[in-house]
Amino acid sequence: MFMGEHNHTIDSKGRIIVPSKFREELGEEFVLTLGLDGCLFVYPNEEWMNFVSELRKLPGNKEARQLQRYFMAGAATCEVDKQGRILIPTKLREHAGLEKEVVFVGVLSKIEVWSRERWEANNSYDNMDEIANHMSTFGLSF
Repeated sequence: MFMGEHNHTIDSKGRIIVPSKFREELGEEFVLTLGLDGCLFVYPNEEWMNFVSELRKLPGNKEARQLQRYFMAGAATCEVDKQGRILIPTKLREHAGLEKEVVFVGVLSKIEVWSRERWEANNSYDNMDEIANHMSTFGLSF
């Protein structure tokens, strides 16, 4: 399980150090893909295969096909180099607006990679009481 927030910087070549705690969980090879809300998703290979299995179960309608293409076309296999870095492909860097300051966020079975600016804009937690009230419809209580 991934949890926690880690701040790093990306270099001019698109390389970034993956937090050591996350590297241990990810293993030597893992998948990076387009995420939602303007971030990237990082999956260990086993979790990626589980996610792909769920994508395969979607109906054959246009929305399902678009969702499958969104995640699959943006996917890239990553390997950590000797310095603990990965190279984030240009298309993925552009999608997430990664330029300098980057935030890695552990979210259960995956990691989200955010630009510092987008992270702060999308995750202010100002309305958590309201969100928590809605979670009761999913059977989640605090």
